[in-house]
Amino acid sequence: MVKLTVDFIAKGTSGYAKKKKDETITQYVGRLTHLYLENKNIDDIGDGLASCRNLAVLYLYDNQLNRIPCLNSNCGITHLYLQNNKISIIENLSTLPQLQKLYIGGNFIRVMEGLENLQKLQELHIEHQHLPLGEQLLFDPRSLKALESSLQVLNVSGNHLTSIDDLRQLPHLTHLMAADNELTDMKELGQLLSIWHALVRLDLAGNPLCQSPKYKDRIIVKGKNLDVLDGKKITDTARQFLMNWQASRDESRRRQHDNMMRDDTFLSTTVGYEGAELPPLRSATKGLRNINGYVMPGIPRKQFDDILAKSNFPDRERSRNDILRAKFGDGRILRMEIPGSAPISRIPRPLSVERMRLTHSAQRRRL
Repeated sequence: MVKLTVDFIAKGTSGYAKKKKDETITQYVGRLTHLYLENKNIDDIGDGLASCRNLAVLYLYDNQLNRIPCLNSNCGITHLYLQNNKISIIENLSTLPQLQKLYIGGNFIRVMEGLENLQKLQELHIEHQHLPLGEQLLFDPRSLKALESSLQVLNVSGNHLTSIDDLRQLPHLTHLMAADNELTDMKELGQLLSIWHALVRLDLAGNPLCQSPKYKDRIIVKGKNLDVLDGKKITDTARQFLMNWQASRDESRRRQHDNMMRDDTFLSTTVGYEGAELPPLRSATKGLRNINGYVMPGIPRKQFDDILAKSNFPDRERSRNDILRAKFGDGRILRMEIPGSAPISRIPRPLSVERMRLTHSAQRRRL
């Protein structure tokens, strides 16, 4: 294991800032802005960075750090790289108000927290944490609230996430990487895309929802400003085609809804007639529109007589004269009536409406 010292720092520079002959090591380290200490097997920072007061970019990835070092003397840091260490808690960052980019993926962090004072943070990379079986990365609402107006790029890939609804507090995201999780809810994603108006890049590859029918089409329609989806650029032609398709689909649904509403209105107005007499039908016979009663389409006189002849009435003459009353016109039955004295069991249905007594002689005269 390696402990960070001033001499070790001096040897770990990139060579762009060379030590002058007349300056001490402390002076030399004090004017460094970039420090490259990645993959040095470092497990303890100590006070080794206290002399680096002009430090802006610090590379500490691929080491053995168990915690984020205390950087009280390096408040000017804007970029911090801590990937692939053994860090389990996000801490000691409140002294870095100028921090713009934080790379902390590949550690053992369970909760995204401790970011309340990073008002200028634009990028957060917290992907692929080594989480216990069955757990997923959690988001502290206080940290999300603090990053609401500044965070633009977020990488939460590979953290077993089943939902990203908490991220609705980040309306200014332009690039979201959430690949290799367990996201399944297309409806939730659609709602978030309606909030993220600035989102231009989205990566969801490796999630179950990618197997949903028309997955890419639905996302392109919802994310109107997306330029890249899962690493592939969205062409203007494809976007316009899908927008037209969605507009046509919405119009079809609107018409279907209107038709259903009209049907519901019709049913609600006719349900009151159940078990009661139906309202008069409007006859196609021009000369009988003002006559009350039901209008039955006419049938030939001979056909009507044949129907009565086949009936079960014991007295055919009575069935013609008393039980069935008919009005004839142009040789056709226009209206039929059943007197109130007729037995219910012998009444064919449906027939009657208007009381008219016509004898056989009167019927013959009309014919």
